[in-house]
Amino acid sequence: MTKMMRVKFSALKFVCVLGFSGQVVAEEVKQDLRAKITVDNPRVKMRGDFLRFSKRAESGKPTRVVTLGGSITEAKHGHSSQIPAWLKKQFPKADFQFTNAGIASTCSTTGAFRLQSDVLSGGRVDLLIVEFAVNDDQDAAHTRQECIRGMEGIVRHLRKEQPRADILMVQYVNPEMLETLLKGETPLSISAHEAVAGHYGVSSVNVAAEIASAVKEGRYKWKDYGGTHPKPFGYQVAVNLMKVALQRGMESSPDEAGSPKTHALPLPLDRGNYDGGTFVDVQDANWLGGWKYGEVSKQLLPLGAIRSRYEKYQVLRGEEPGTTLYLNFQGRSIGAFILAGPDAGMVEVSVDGGTWQEKTLYHKHSGGLNYPRSVTFADDLSPGRHQLVLRLIDKKPEKSKGHSASILYFEVNR
Repeated sequence: MTKMMRVKFSALKFVCVLGFSGQVVAEEVKQDLRAKITVDNPRVKMRGDFLRFSKRAESGKPTRVVTLGGSITEAKHGHSSQIPAWLKKQFPKADFQFTNAGIASTCSTTGAFRLQSDVLSGGRVDLLIVEFAVNDDQDAAHTRQECIRGMEGIVRHLRKEQPRADILMVQYVNPEMLETLLKGETPLSISAHEAVAGHYGVSSVNVAAEIASAVKEGRYKWKDYGGTHPKPFGYQVAVNLMKVALQRGMESSPDEAGSPKTHALPLPLDRGNYDGGTFVDVQDANWLGGWKYGEVSKQLLPLGAIRSRYEKYQVLRGEEPGTTLYLNFQGRSIGAFILAGPDAGMVEVSVDGGTWQEKTLYHKHSGGLNYPRSVTFADDLSPGRHQLVLRLIDKKPEKSKGHSASILYFEVNR
């Protein structure tokens, strides 16, 4: 090892990654000293503690850690494996269960509606690590309101169902967000998510701001971080930020009254947030002819690639204009989680006999992929029972090769 390399790298450390069999194995990685994060790093925002989580882990009782987000979370070599490896070292007697609930391309809206099926259905949650800033920005192109409704829905739903659960929010970065930060501005999705974190006393780490600071100061370059999907060095930076936040929160001294057993639930930032979000089976709908129902496959979705995770899903598929369905539901909003492929078209929807509204299903990434996305049909409905009517129309997006709709679930905010 050269003298320069000795300056850059510290001793070898072990991190936890998933092997081909899915089991946890150890792998040596070199820790780059440029990724070191000091305990007083300003990108670590402490708004609460992690004492509920740490006490549970120390007790030896089953302790569940969930990571929720997009492909940055889903990556098997990222924080969803490295944080569990680190926690095992901190709590050698703990009975941990780790759940990686990351799904590529999905935004906070989808996260809010799949929280019940993908997180809460698995039982107790002691620590949730959540990130959606990048996907809310580049995949969903959300407005500030949409960013808030999705992330607040996740935080508020978890706090309502499991008020003892601790939460750490993480803000990752893409090239466009980095440019915004280098101009001295805050990306919209980060600003919105941080507003939610502040309102609910959720600690957060701003990986994006740390990378922007390092690039501006010349400590390392954007290409060193790795891009939208971080390289190993980029994940080191992010994980080290998370470790500082978790360590500070687990070492916090409770006040005289002691650390509260549950988290408080303030009034919502946005009353239209998706805190009652859930997936609804497409078979709850009524339809006549024109629809096909079955497993996701090339037989049903002949155009575009299909990610393997969806091959076990059931899908309701319509292809011809005029194909119609009816769904009776109870809730404050209605939408759908779909696969938008190269032939995804447009639909028009009406709720309770109201004005027809056109909705585009095709996505900018639909050209060669059956792209997973959430589409909102109607928001801010009065609580109670409603009926959705949805029909495919002859009008289609310019780049689309058809008029199809491929629905995995309806999304209802109860």
